[in-house]
Amino acid sequence: QLQLVESGGGLVQPGGSLRLSCAASGFILDYYAIAWFRQAPGKEREGVSCFSGSSGRSTYADSVKGRFTFSTDNVKNTVYLIMNSLKPEDTAVYYCAAVPRSTCRTSWYAPEEYDYWGQGTQVTVSS
Repeated sequence: QLQLVESGGGLVQPGGSLRLSCAASGFILDYYAIAWFRQAPGKEREGVSCFSGSSGRSTYADSVKGRFTFSTDNVKNTVYLIMNSLKPEDTAVYYCAAVPRSTCRTSWYAPEEYDYWGQGTQVTVSS
């Protein structure tokens, strides 16, 4: 059974860093598009980054470009979101999502594009 499990969230001060993990089971990352989303209280779920399994390329939302990096470990079948220079506005529950499509579409930021979701991990950026 396909499953995604996030971890690594927590409380961090502004300007700090965190690494989120998303462990995948039941499928091989190479054949999927994997995305990170986030949802802050009272706001819609927002696409953060998408990784194309076939090309190894990542796409980022403008709000995180230059600060966040998507990485993968194919041996562990795990993807990571490395978050640097964190801001209070990055506070949200972060989710990973997957769809059996080897590349990210231009509509990668739309939650309805994805079939599988993890349970989420809370990230709080506050002093």
